[in-house]
Amino acid sequence: MPFARPESLRRELASALPQRPFTLRFWDGGDLPSTSGDGDAPVLIVRSPAAVAHMLRAPGQLGLGRAYAAGEIEIDDLDKVIALLDAYKPPAIDRAARARLALAAARACGLMLPPGVPPAELQPSGRRHSKERDARAIRHHYDVGNDFFRLFLGETMTYSCAVWRGAETLDEAQRDKLELVCAKLRLKEGERVLDVGCGWGAFVMHAAEHHGVSAVGITISPSQAELARRRVQDAGLGDRVEIRLADYRDLAGERYDAIASIGMVEHVGSRQIDVYAQQLAALLPRGGRLLNHGIARLRHGDPEAGPFSERYVFPDAAPLHLSRVQFALERAGFRTDHVEGFAPDYARTLSEWIAGLDANLDRARAIAGDERVRVWRLYLRAARKGFINGFTGIYQVRSERL
Repeated sequence: MPFARPESLRRELASALPQRPFTLRFWDGGDLPSTSGDGDAPVLIVRSPAAVAHMLRAPGQLGLGRAYAAGEIEIDDLDKVIALLDAYKPPAIDRAARARLALAAARACGLMLPPGVPPAELQPSGRRHSKERDARAIRHHYDVGNDFFRLFLGETMTYSCAVWRGAETLDEAQRDKLELVCAKLRLKEGERVLDVGCGWGAFVMHAAEHHGVSAVGITISPSQAELARRRVQDAGLGDRVEIRLADYRDLAGERYDAIASIGMVEHVGSRQIDVYAQQLAALLPRGGRLLNHGIARLRHGDPEAGPFSERYVFPDAAPLHLSRVQFALERAGFRTDHVEGFAPDYARTLSEWIAGLDANLDRARAIAGDERVRVWRLYLRAARKGFINGFTGIYQVRSERL
């Protein structure tokens, strides 16, 4: 870019960040080296003035995320950078220093038009957690392509926490999880079962094949529904399993003996969690069973999600505290009799997904494009870190309708 000069930006960053467990490398070949002294610090490569312009346009996590998604910032080792997130606490920067940094950043950009928002970003619009907005958010995440998810989810195509209790492979651990849900629901032959947020149909297929139930699975992702229906037919379960493209709020007046909700409650949000609980309660008779399996925030006072996740990963996703979900269930008429946490299991599951995606990067880029692959590689690692460091947990809650 004409007149783009990063020298003054390097000087101001060196002054503002005297302790740096990372190296910044700029497009002109100059470095701002790590001060850690261990020789193993991660390197963040600022590939062009556009990276700086993204951060000027949207200071903080969103601008940094845009620069990363667009490929204007490269990271030599994502795992090392993720590991720094808890350990590194940047110093406070006073107003004068912030002004000098902003001026130096503007000089580093030179003469250029502001960069556009990367195509992989979704800016949600409309009433939060309305049916229409939820459908757009889900499509943004899941309609990246069924073939993309096949690269790392394994044979079962199960996009939720596996249970590692003696299993040696991801597929074995996912089948163990499906069977655990069936056992907790005490499924009996001939019962009618609902799977809320059925994904690609793994649970309804397992429950019908191994426990003789009649199962309905609902999803608001058209691509998920299409593949789930094919999988049901290929397994010869078309007479016992139905896949619907439907929102959980569309099921008024139906009746089930048991309900599984696996990895869906995270998308409901604080405004709708009471509606969700009441809707599920209305579908069950007295004594009907519910297994609610979902991610929960552990720390009070933290935001529901950061701007990078909101725009690039799970728009409007809002893992709630377990206590909030429990309150909604109790108020809707459920009695909880068992709660079990699986954070270490999800960390290991994510490690398996990371390895699967990294082993198929060329194919992933051909399917989803470089931007989406960059986002997913970062997201999976950040999610794993959350389960390891106690930012998030995951719980199966078994309840009975009073």
